[in-house]
Amino acid sequence: MNLAKISSNGQITVPIEVRRELGLKSGDKILFIRNKSGEMVVFNASIDAIKEAWAAFTGVAEAL
Repeated sequence: MNLAKISSNGQITVPIEVRRELGLKSGDKILFIRNKSGEMVVFNASIDAIKEAWAAFTGVAEAL
């Protein structure tokens, strides 16, 4: 279990273990989404955007 503290101006320091697991680096954006059971889930928004773009273009070159 990893614990983070929120500063007085709302900033969070993400623990190193979490940064490693999510592949986060300085300047990345993280996305908070509430799932169907009401829990907040954290995603690496940069990686997710790349994966979505990759999926959208998969097969396009072959179709040309």
